[in-house]
Amino acid sequence: MTIREFAADQVIAREGGRPSESCLVISGMAFRFKMTEDGKRQIMSFHIAGEIPDLQSLHLRKMDHGLSTLTPCKLAFISHRSLRNLFQQHPRLSEVFWRETLIDAAIFREWVVNVGRRPALVRMAHLLCELFLRHKAVGLVTDHAFEFPITQSEMAGALGLSNVHANRTLQELRARGLIGEQGHLLKILDWEGLKQAGEFDPTYLHKEPGDEAA
Repeated sequence: MTIREFAADQVIAREGGRPSESCLVISGMAFRFKMTEDGKRQIMSFHIAGEIPDLQSLHLRKMDHGLSTLTPCKLAFISHRSLRNLFQQHPRLSEVFWRETLIDAAIFREWVVNVGRRPALVRMAHLLCELFLRHKAVGLVTDHAFEFPITQSEMAGALGLSNVHANRTLQELRARGLIGEQGHLLKILDWEGLKQAGEFDPTYLHKEPGDEAA
């Protein structure tokens, strides 16, 4: 395992690349993305501490998307050879990582529905609910608040909205008293209300019973 530090907005793995290692996010936030021919970027997922966003490169040799830092990040790179040896020696760990990739696919499916079928306010509320529970699962929530370094432009890029529409939608969620700001933190003021606004069902995250309680 090799520890490296990256600045914000720095590419970790490029589309078309053939990486020989996968990275674990130790601190900071990263995201996966695709670029269109006219230079537009679609963000497909956000990744926080404790996650391995490019584990699929262990079996899919060529990257079909890019991976970038959102904020300054500390990443641990693990060679694919080391991962394969680990799984051979400890088959139970192989099952755990396989389950992780299945949950990752479940999140992708939910994002497709979110961007393709839900109105803007529902999309935004749904994504905030997801990020809250994922941060909470790894102990990164305090008093219903968590680090939220995502800009409105990046939210727009993840939700298929214009920057102006993303700004208006966030303002509406604040006006409804569902979310608030606490310095650089996003605070959930009304969890049940935010869930209702986002039509949020956490089943796709496959967390343990009780993880959802705010």
